[in-house]
Amino acid sequence: MLKDRTAIVGVGQTAFAKSLDLSETELAVEAILAALDDAGIDPGEVDGLVEYSLETTDEVDLARNLGAGDITFFGEVGYGGGAGCGVVGHAALGVASGQCDVAVAWRSRKRGAAASRPWVQAGQGRAAAPGALPRAADWHRPWGLLRPVDQIAMLARRYMHEYGATRDHFANVALAVRGHANHNPRALMHDRPLTREQYFAARWISEPLCLFDNCLESDGALAVVVVSADRARDCRQPPAYIHAFGQGFHRQHQVMANYHAVDPLLGPSWACARALWRHADFGAGDVDVAQLYDAFTPLIPLSLEGYGFCGRGEGAAFTEGGALEWPAGALPVNTSGGGLSEAYVHGFNLVVEGVRQMRGTSTCQVDGAQTCLVTSGEGVPTSALLLRR
Repeated sequence: MLKDRTAIVGVGQTAFAKSLDLSETELAVEAILAALDDAGIDPGEVDGLVEYSLETTDEVDLARNLGAGDITFFGEVGYGGGAGCGVVGHAALGVASGQCDVAVAWRSRKRGAAASRPWVQAGQGRAAAPGALPRAADWHRPWGLLRPVDQIAMLARRYMHEYGATRDHFANVALAVRGHANHNPRALMHDRPLTREQYFAARWISEPLCLFDNCLESDGALAVVVVSADRARDCRQPPAYIHAFGQGFHRQHQVMANYHAVDPLLGPSWACARALWRHADFGAGDVDVAQLYDAFTPLIPLSLEGYGFCGRGEGAAFTEGGALEWPAGALPVNTSGGGLSEAYVHGFNLVVEGVRQMRGTSTCQVDGAQTCLVTSGEGVPTSALLLRR
């Protein structure tokens, strides 16, 4: 059991931008070196590496460019947005089991340019690169569901039909996280406030989802360093202890297009949450701040339900009255701006922001926060972390 046996002691990131000149490998190295410096650990001590399966940076090239030592533990976690907490959890497992002493997890991603997105070529009638789209897409592409936003739009409409959610509820999410980004100088939307009127005036991307229901597409990289709890006490920064870790997806699951399940709205968060909470000493009611995967606004109310903050169908209403907003909300969410308004790097910025909340250094610091839930993609096989101070 992981409970508090490991900790995140270093975080690093590059700048976020619509387009960066460096390669994904160069960005990864920059972020990891920054994280190691943050922790006060020499690159030569790194002996564990865990990456997203979608990462283009080869472990061998990365280790050589870092100046790492002998690597005794390495691995990958699949499914893009579902892997953010997974790579950190696997790094913690490597450290806790003695397979390595200093583990690094990271994500480097260049997707600001439209041409870099695998569904663009398919949407323009051209053949996508081999392996760019899964074969499961054959079950929804003929009906025009080419992009992730099209697939989530279907689930969003079902959620609205079943439980009475409205676009006002989705707007509550977009406005809350944009407000947080406006406090965060690192966020792409730092200088761009958003009003409810602007939200409703925005163009459709895939009805019922408009421009501001969609995450940013950005270039950038982030990394974290994981060590044992004993070593963490001697590192440069206050540790963020990894209290619990879970992964999961439910029976009958289909990635991003769960339309054939008995209950399409019973997403992978429900299976992941069961795994997470059974290893924890506290529950959802004890979480002070949450970083919930937000590639699209409807994923927030669905995650609120899946992780137990409210009952089935109550996630939309949970967003009312500023509940997600810092500083006065009942559960401040995505306090750096998240994927919707800080940057979208497959959710890894949510992990880094969770660490900052536990250190007390967030730009939207929740007063006295002792616990933080971080989640990864809703709609794909997913993962989650509970961090504590």
